[in-house]
Amino acid sequence: MELKLQRPLAFIDLETTGINIAKDRIVEISILKVMPDGNRHIKTHRMNPTIPIPPEVTAIHGISDADVQDEPTFADLADKLYIYLEGCDLAGYNSNRFDIPLLVEEFLRAGIDFSIENRQLVDVQRIFHQMEKRTLEAAYQFYCQKELNNAHSAEADVKATYEVLCSQLSRYEKELENDVAFLHDFSQEQQYVDLGRRIVLENGVELFNFGKHKGKPVREILQKEPGYYGWIMNGDFLQHTKKKLKEIKAKMDNK
Repeated sequence: MELKLQRPLAFIDLETTGINIAKDRIVEISILKVMPDGNRHIKTHRMNPTIPIPPEVTAIHGISDADVQDEPTFADLADKLYIYLEGCDLAGYNSNRFDIPLLVEEFLRAGIDFSIENRQLVDVQRIFHQMEKRTLEAAYQFYCQKELNNAHSAEADVKATYEVLCSQLSRYEKELENDVAFLHDFSQEQQYVDLGRRIVLENGVELFNFGKHKGKPVREILQKEPGYYGWIMNGDFLQHTKKKLKEIKAKMDNK
């Protein structure tokens, strides 16, 4: 089943130096852009992460420090990637938890505010886990009846992710709508304010989602304990978390 799209849907897969969104970096990105007319375009870039790739990570995706030492950095490619993704909704496999947050962090480090505010986000893993609870390789076998060769290669994974979503739409034709807005809603878990999932939105109120103030209104804590804001802004939190907290505080200060 082909996707019904109102605007381009960009499937994203990253190979990285690790799984710490705040600290790790991208070493390879592959973007499969599916157009409303059904045409597909794919771009794959390797990049120098500017930090070492641990041997145990190289063992997974096969990319070593030597492989990327002469490649451009993310900052070198940021403008080109930003333009390529302009006007696109975003999709991937575990993308809401990992690929998109890490991609946004890389853009912020490069001085670019890559906003997701007006984009639909479709997480194929989230759909899969709600329906079948498996891994990407198992999803590819289950939905497409194919073996996923060259797994943990960004391009192989991103192509498989696209095929899995198309097969999901065919298999669950009654449960799923072939509509990116529907798939965005279906992919969501809780309504998070930031990509680090440190702040959630409940009934229109921002609540901290961690630590001693978990479940408490952000604005209330910032008023009662101003130092908490500084602790977060100076701490080891995602840049996107700090950006959203700064926006909340700015709205408070303007009232």
